[in-house]
Amino acid sequence: MDQYVAEFIGTLILVLLGDGVVANVLLAKTKGNDSGWIVITTGWGLAVALAVYSVGRISGAHINPAVTFGLASIGQFDWAMVPGYVAAQMVGAIAGAILVFLAYFPHWRATEDPGKKLAVFCNSPAIPSTPANFLCEFIGTAMLLFGVLSIGANAGAISDAGDIDLAAVYATGIAPLLVGLLVFGIGISLGGPTGYAINPARDLGPRIAHAILPIPGKGPSDWAYSWIPVAGPIAGGIAGAIAYKALGGAWAL
Repeated sequence: MDQYVAEFIGTLILVLLGDGVVANVLLAKTKGNDSGWIVITTGWGLAVALAVYSVGRISGAHINPAVTFGLASIGQFDWAMVPGYVAAQMVGAIAGAILVFLAYFPHWRATEDPGKKLAVFCNSPAIPSTPANFLCEFIGTAMLLFGVLSIGANAGAISDAGDIDLAAVYATGIAPLLVGLLVFGIGISLGGPTGYAINPARDLGPRIAHAILPIPGKGPSDWAYSWIPVAGPIAGGIAGAIAYKALGGAWAL
């Protein structure tokens, strides 16, 4: 149960700080209004690092269904725990999004563009193209899993069977910061086409919050696009984990 609670808290922190920086940049009359993409990607990188620092030693800080599915696909996480982890991540993401709504409460009414209000919560493509958008999310999340496992291997937390214990990795100090830098790098390099969800809970949970919250002047929640930030990252996470197992795992051993 401690692991599920940790995943809830970690994902809440991730979305609170991640969606929070987007709100600061996009919503009207904030101190950070229109400060740009580098601020957003920096905020998301720090959000990941702080979430991992907070709960990594307890649950391994998946805070992302793509990580959970990716690790399970290569035998480094128990499939029986996958539903509980994903459920905790989803609820945590919704809770984090609600806190962002409350933190920026006066600014929703001050913001005229419903598209910016939606963008605080979830992703949308710069150029709509189902194959291209799916591929971008796939590639970004594959890089995430390959990078996380590589960081773990370099931390030396490898069992005799070749498994990487993320909880042990994240108890060492610098590894959570490196994961944050990994997400920052993915954002500035690959985030342009879709906004780099690379995390189904991070997109779907806040999208649900957008749909149910009484946000003044909000538009639709764009459910037609919503499957791409779910399916693309899950497929990419599995592919990235398998690629690491086939290549990086052999190098680490």
